[in-house]
Amino acid sequence: MSQSASVWVVLLVALLAANLPFLNERLLGLVPLGAKPKKSLGLRLLELVILYFLAGGIGLLFERRAGQIAPQGWEFYAVTGALFLVLAFPGFTWRYLLKHRN
Repeated sequence: MSQSASVWVVLLVALLAANLPFLNERLLGLVPLGAKPKKSLGLRLLELVILYFLAGGIGLLFERRAGQIAPQGWEFYAVTGALFLVLAFPGFTWRYLLKHRN
């Protein structure tokens, strides 16, 4: 896979991972929580942090496969964390800002 394609794959994975906590009631999209539970915002944010590191790990694997891994400072994590939050905005909007009919 080319470097350009791997960048797009990482961005797509990040987009899906950022919205996953807001689009379902399962823990990490896999584990059902029981009969009709509602996940709290805190649990959704915890999932968001876990999925941020998971998506970053996938990016790290692509970078390792392409060559030498570049050292990253706190600025990198601040920018990618902010980008991940921006990518999560559609799911957050759908879950908390739109009116759903029962």
